[in-house]
Amino acid sequence: MTTQPALHATPPSPREMARAFTPALTELVEDPLYSQVWADPALSPRDRSIATVAAVVALYRPEELPAQLRRAVDNGVTQAELAAIITHIAFYAGFPAAISASAIAARTLLD
Repeated sequence: MTTQPALHATPPSPREMARAFTPALTELVEDPLYSQVWADPALSPRDRSIATVAAVVALYRPEELPAQLRRAVDNGVTQAELAAIITHIAFYAGFPAAISASAIAARTLLD
């Protein structure tokens, strides 16, 4: 008998999928990114999350956005602040990118 996946199961992140296919690439990303860049005390993790979410929305990276939204919430960014960031970015990156980001945020954070 096969089991059905959970309806609201979190799909693997792009990083997890990349790790399975290109582990060397993942190592190159994770070592300087998390051990040096995210650890730099010049910005708080919360501020880094705000900047990262804004960049991911502006560059239209829908595969990365759910993980970054969850990380932002873990780093103290509220859903109201994320909504304001997405709205603000609409004027700089375009309304289609912001509307897509809003839909992704709703699926990610409101389930």
